[in-house]
Amino acid sequence: MPFVGYEYKEVTVPKEQASMYIDCYENFGWEPDENIVATEGHNYITVRMKRDRKIINKMELTRLQNHFEACAKEIDAMEKSKTSAATVYALVVAVIGTAFLAGSTFAVTHEPPLIWLCILLAIPGFIGWILSYFIYNRIVRRSIQKIQPLIEAKKEEIYEICEKGNSLL
Repeated sequence: MPFVGYEYKEVTVPKEQASMYIDCYENFGWEPDENIVATEGHNYITVRMKRDRKIINKMELTRLQNHFEACAKEIDAMEKSKTSAATVYALVVAVIGTAFLAGSTFAVTHEPPLIWLCILLAIPGFIGWILSYFIYNRIVRRSIQKIQPLIEAKKEEIYEICEKGNSLL
């Protein structure tokens, strides 16, 4: 059996996309290292791979691989952006609701208690807490509708990159 020198790579990827990453890296000459088991984190998995150091077209494969990694990072950022704006808006509304409830609490602990003011401030406070849930869901739905086509376009770009890489092997 002839000697084969390998180069090694570790990639930490989201769990739900691990198969896609492994499949894509195989198009650049990488193969999962069977000697080392993949380690799992909370939402991420670390995959260890190897490839022949003397692989042909190594420079072009590395360039395509870097392009793939950049596209994958863009997809990851777009996935995270689906909920980031929604979270901010929902938290702002919830904090405003909490401020109203704090005012309501101060009104009831005032000497003498101002029950009418307590009720007046509690109503928008509870509305703010409840409304934040619906605001979050609505903004996430709108964001998904806007971002999903962009993600699909990036995935198509990744598949084209992988196809080019595979043709070089």
